Amino acid sequence: MSDIDVELSSGVGLVTLNRPKALNALTLGMVRDLTAVLLAWRDDASVKAVAIRGEGRAGPFGAFCAGGDIRFFHQAALAGDPRLEDFFTEEYSLDHMVHGFGKPVIAFMDGVVMGGGMGIAQGASLRIATGHTKMAMPETNIGLFPDVGGGYFLGRCPGHMGEYLALTGHVVTGADAVGVGLADVVLDSAQLAPLWAELASGTVPTLSRLQQAGAPTAGTLLRDQAAIDRVFALPTVKDIVSALEADTSQWAVETAAVLRKRSPLMLHVVLEQIRRGRGSSLADDLRMERGLVRNCFHLRAGAAGETVEGIRALAVDKDHSPRWNPPRIEEVTPDMVAAFFEAPWPAHAHPLRHLA
Repeated sequence: MSDIDVELSSGVGLVTLNRPKALNALTLGMVRDLTAVLLAWRDDASVKAVAIRGEGRAGPFGAFCAGGDIRFFHQAALAGDPRLEDFFTEEYSLDHMVHGFGKPVIAFMDGVVMGGGMGIAQGASLRIATGHTKMAMPETNIGLFPDVGGGYFLGRCPGHMGEYLALTGHVVTGADAVGVGLADVVLDSAQLAPLWAELASGTVPTLSRLQQAGAPTAGTLLRDQAAIDRVFALPTVKDIVSALEADTSQWAVETAAVLRKRSPLMLHVVLEQIRRGRGSSLADDLRMERGLVRNCFHLRAGAAGETVEGIRALAVDKDHSPRWNPPRIEEVTPDMVAAFFEAPWPAHAHPLRHLA
């Protein structure tokens, strides 16, 4: 049984991610089902637009997608399951297709939009947030990095907001998502069902029309833009944390405390990822990230890897006490970081070599 529901109505393809108990976390089956239907609709001249939403625990909307199925990542990494490789190759290919779909794609980003959910939503041509949106790329909390094109779309946030969001995993509201370029409009959640019905009748909304219907909401994140730019422009993670810990403001104290809990090694990797991604095409960024994610699971095999340990602490044993290696930001060396950026394959054999 598929975890996505699909309908074609009046020339509009309607997709509902339907795994609400897991906040629609993506499985390999979901990635494959979604890829198959989007490929069919992309090449069908009778389909004029696509809309994607998530099923919430109380019904449609309420949660978009919490990311990839990290429990599967943990089990597959320990078991040497080759489907782990397939998942990331196929997920990144799906994200690339959404970005270049060639027809309007409308993402209903109500509720949780994280990780793999961001990979899908950020490729949409119309990204609708709400007052209930909780958007983040929190991967450093599990010893991973903001993948699915995170280097590309976070790197294009204003100033050094991308470094801040990538390193801290800060949760962004709908209004703030618009402010930093990760959403196009904020609607009241009550407006989503009528808009979905309108799409099912064949009417595709424009951004200007939705902006007129949206309630103006002031975000707060951009108030910290000057401080973020000052600190997160610094050349190294050690410099960033040192600057924060020398600052007695509430924002600096809280931000430093967050960074001290994240994987020290992956903080360094992420800073480099975002700065490389800022100047990359989407395809090149996804190819870089595909190499990074393979190295996350293979540079140190099994339970010794940061990602497996991070998932264990958060979602398996739930002790919230990851044993990071090395344990402190100051102990990470340039060689440790450089190893993550060494390509696991020659260019002609890269699993994403065909992305344009």
